[in-house]
Amino acid sequence: MSTTIRRTFLGQTLAGAAMLSSSAEQAGAQQTGPAPLLPAALKPGDTVGLITPSSYVSDPDELAFAKRFCEFFQLKWKLGKNVGQRYGYLAGTAQQRVDDLHAMFSDREVAGVFCIRGGYGSAQMLDKLDYGLIRNNPKVFLGYSDITALHTAIVQKTGLVTFHGPVSLSHLTEWSQQHLRSALFSNKAIGTVVNPNESNPLRASHTMRTVRGGRATGLLTGGNLTLLSTTLGTPWGIETAGRILLMEDIGEDIYRIDRMLTQLRLAGKLQTAAGIVVGECKDCPPPGHDSAYSLGEVVDYLLGDLNIPVLYGLSFGHTIDQVTLPLGVQATLDADKQTLTLSSSATR
Repeated sequence: MSTTIRRTFLGQTLAGAAMLSSSAEQAGAQQTGPAPLLPAALKPGDTVGLITPSSYVSDPDELAFAKRFCEFFQLKWKLGKNVGQRYGYLAGTAQQRVDDLHAMFSDREVAGVFCIRGGYGSAQMLDKLDYGLIRNNPKVFLGYSDITALHTAIVQKTGLVTFHGPVSLSHLTEWSQQHLRSALFSNKAIGTVVNPNESNPLRASHTMRTVRGGRATGLLTGGNLTLLSTTLGTPWGIETAGRILLMEDIGEDIYRIDRMLTQLRLAGKLQTAAGIVVGECKDCPPPGHDSAYSLGEVVDYLLGDLNIPVLYGLSFGHTIDQVTLPLGVQATLDADKQTLTLSSSATR
């Protein structure tokens, strides 16, 4: 089948699927779940707990880097009891990782919980977590990538606002550092989020693009696309009705991005969202992998016909210029102006 025929067929298929998304559906979408619960803002001198809910970190040099990450922000650190454990490709058994998370939320000396890295495995913890304990001990919870499974479950089960942002092994630009500070160390609203200023506007490092115009307001949710798709059909699957949905990924072939977005569409998760923000998807496709379509083409095909605003290219997720975004707070997406605005505080 020629490329032209394939594209025509795909366009016709998606045009039909887009009929599932009507104005009536959008108007009727309701946000459900517990009321938002704000953690206390961090302050210099606070202690944060370092945990590994996913892949192992046994290299002492990496653990030293994670500690310096805390010290750079004038924070004290406390390692989880099982940090450094290695259970195959995981950072200990699921129960060991759960025990560390529970211990940090229970510890009165700990003001926040930072994930040292992502990788794989946090979803194994979801049916073992004590969500009542977490709700009764609200604290800053920070991480991204595989940590998306924990973000989604904690926000939806407890109402606690969590933070989609760097892990403790992340390399942060000054721009990323500033956004992390404004998100975690202040009880003021973050305000309008845009990409970093470009040193060369002709060859932008961060391409922002309006896929579908419009303006929408809703609770912020989402994160890594792989985790959003793999938890569908479980009690901890993403709820998108009336919400602003964030999606990003790294190192995925384009057909896999297509497959995951299609899965979310077939599950009704895209049509009922108030708006969608697609982040930078680094190495999609991976270097050396050919694809019949570009990432931008697939995003346009699968999201462009939805009856909601869609913005592409916000700098969050797997990028060195990484904005820290609070999940579970009200946000306004203006796809025409290419802005995401958080007008209420994410911390107390």
